[in-house]
Amino acid sequence: MDKTIPLPGAPLRQLLVAVGEPLVDLLAAPRGFDQHVCDVVIIDPDEDAETHPGDLVLVIGARGRSAVRQVRSAARDGAAAVAVKVHTDQDSRALRDTALDAGVAVLGVRPEVRWEQLESLARSVVDNARLTVEADAGETLGDLFSLAQTVAAMTDGIVSIEDTASRVLAYSRSDDDVDELRRLSVLGRRGPESYLAMLREWGVYERLRSGEEIVHVGERPELGIRRRMAIGIHAGSQPLGTIWVQEGAKPLEERSQRALLGAARVAAVHLIRQRAEASAAPKLRENLLAGLLDGKVDAASVAGNIGADADRPAVVVVFTLRGRAGVSDRSELELERTEMTSLISVHAAAYRRSALVTNLGSRVYALLPDLPGTALSGVLGMTREIVAAAGQHLRAGVQAGVGAAVPTLEDVSRSRAEADRVLDAMAHDVDNRIATIADVRARVVLSELLTVLGGNERFRDPRIDALCAHDAEHTGALARSLLSYLESFGDVRSASAALHVHPNTLRYRIRRAGEISGIDLSDPAERLAAHLHLLLHRRNERNR
Repeated sequence: MDKTIPLPGAPLRQLLVAVGEPLVDLLAAPRGFDQHVCDVVIIDPDEDAETHPGDLVLVIGARGRSAVRQVRSAARDGAAAVAVKVHTDQDSRALRDTALDAGVAVLGVRPEVRWEQLESLARSVVDNARLTVEADAGETLGDLFSLAQTVAAMTDGIVSIEDTASRVLAYSRSDDDVDELRRLSVLGRRGPESYLAMLREWGVYERLRSGEEIVHVGERPELGIRRRMAIGIHAGSQPLGTIWVQEGAKPLEERSQRALLGAARVAAVHLIRQRAEASAAPKLRENLLAGLLDGKVDAASVAGNIGADADRPAVVVVFTLRGRAGVSDRSELELERTEMTSLISVHAAAYRRSALVTNLGSRVYALLPDLPGTALSGVLGMTREIVAAAGQHLRAGVQAGVGAAVPTLEDVSRSRAEADRVLDAMAHDVDNRIATIADVRARVVLSELLTVLGGNERFRDPRIDALCAHDAEHTGALARSLLSYLESFGDVRSASAALHVHPNTLRYRIRRAGEISGIDLSDPAERLAAHLHLLLHRRNERNR
């Protein structure tokens, strides 16, 4: 076969849905997501390898920036995409810049992924897409309504195609008189419940779900229902729907059963494709947003896919559930997060058509592109609506951190980082539902100071560790008392009231804390350092 003539293949977006998270990250797609991947080839930098238009090129033996030459070469040959293993953010940035300059899509492959695993999965996607295209070229494959009309002509019957919930997906036109069931099903897009209950009682649905058996349902004149036959539509053992044929002017014959069996197999292709198309776009959009927030995907690729202007301002808002610490049922918590995500998606889409929403861990991120300016008033209004709606519809409260308005989509990772910092600072203030950096700047600075302090042993004060160890050994409260004293600016009465102890008790504890730790509380620098270390100790305790 002449490889210079590209074979039918899979659009890049379809490939990304199938082999994206957790195998690869899209780094750039400068020619969009409709490029067709027609073949999968492996090249080794130490060998002369030829690539062709439409190839997905897997570069083995070269990682990160060392594969730049192979990326440029594949781009010159017209490759649809190039996959390279990446280990660092520097690798990702270098490959992304090369992809944008060379005009070819580049996929960053996770270090732990085996090449044979990626090749097998990618080749399967391409082969399946090719088979679907070839099937589309056949005479029997049109849309579901065309299929229903074809079956009607072959059986002399009146046809409807339904999903597993008995909703009518398509039906044939008919000049014959249709019975009451047919009329109600088409008008209501679903069969009448009384008749469906009878079918369940007779075991009809159970037989249709179990395999490719042709099930006959007798005439019921008292109900105005004519004779029918039906077959289940399956993908392997998974039921996808049903094809029903009502007897028309002519009796249903043996050949009708053969036509029905073939139609069920053809309908399965349609329904699988519809499901894939319905889920592919949202999943790809979520993956693109995750990559953009992490700074791994170029903004132009994302903008082209969502219909946004990459050169206009954008904001990231991050949401999380609060006040559900006692929930031990993971499924209940996941359900609440799903409900929260759906609520956020609806509000965000109403605010900006090109909005994107995705889950990362326990947080939900909303990207709001195409803003009219860098003012946050509209974004804050939308966020208040979401939090208020969550309060009405969810059992848990929702907190939101609003990032900075950045001038272009390329800067979105900065807005995301700020939104995360704001939400982190709100963690122990559950009554504060919405905040920007201006609202919690002091707490953000303090939180980041504690992070630096906790991550560097050279800065740690062993005297505070000794004081905390003394409390643990003697079931004491010296460290907590000292922290309350420092937070009250040395006001003994205020601190003792907060601790619910007598002022003299607090004075004794402060004196003992100084004796055990050796900290000179008359020195402002000592007090500041002790305060920071005590706050760090409290945060560590809460995070355990």
